Amino acid sequence: MRRIRIVLSSMWRQPAGKYSLTVLGLWIAVSLVSLCWTPYDLMETDGYHVWQAPSASHWLGTDGTGADVFSWLMAGSRTDLVIVVLTVLFSAALGLLLVAAMVSRSGALAHGSVVAIDALISIPTVLIALMLAVPMGASVAVIVLACGFGYGLNLARVARPQALLAANSMYVESARANGASAPRVFLTHVVPNIMPVVVVQCSLSAGTAVLAESGLTYLGVGVPSGVPSWGHSLATSVKFININPQTVLWPGLLVTLMVVALNLFGDALRDAMDPLANPQLRRA
Repeated sequence: MRRIRIVLSSMWRQPAGKYSLTVLGLWIAVSLVSLCWTPYDLMETDGYHVWQAPSASHWLGTDGTGADVFSWLMAGSRTDLVIVVLTVLFSAALGLLLVAAMVSRSGALAHGSVVAIDALISIPTVLIALMLAVPMGASVAVIVLACGFGYGLNLARVARPQALLAANSMYVESARANGASAPRVFLTHVVPNIMPVVVVQCSLSAGTAVLAESGLTYLGVGVPSGVPSWGHSLATSVKFININPQTVLWPGLLVTLMVVALNLFGDALRDAMDPLANPQLRRA
């Protein structure tokens, strides 16, 4: 807990860290509040007040059905948060599993995994999502599986050089000589050495997952119709951009702010977790 406090305080002293912590904290808070309260019911429409400008009753105006834009964005925040968390967890687990295979002492397994990753990493995420959408239909699971698979391959490829250095180091050979098993060596010695790379790649995958949700939902293979999300709000409002451009502004602005915050969060967390760059953490 002391190290966590030191890392968070170090991040807060950085402009990038302060911005990312503030924005992500607000995102989480709004998502939790939206579980039990939104200004208007999502299914409540008003045909007499369509495309209404922002006002005291509707903070961000209304859409083409008279529904409150702020309520839909507020409810959509929790959908995007779930997508980001699940994508990061899936991509991190897959990436670390592939890294363990690539630094394995079995030459056939290591070489085969490298060749397989080089072949699979060329497949676009959109194509993976389209293939998954055929049997599964449009769903959050399609976004998580497609993005997590693509980002997990990228994480493994980026982390492999540093993982090889750690796996071939003298202290790893000493641990093996003392009878440590391969999983214990990987989790105890290799993973801590590649953690800065993993943190940055996970933050990049989180930011890209927000963009992917918007893009895949626009293509019809992401969040299904009726489920609130920022991508759904953006895909719906972009059809009427000539009628009321401001309805596109709000979800687009939210996506931009969150992607920037997630990318900056990874950079700030990497610097705060590095004992060489953080004297307080080194002393702790």
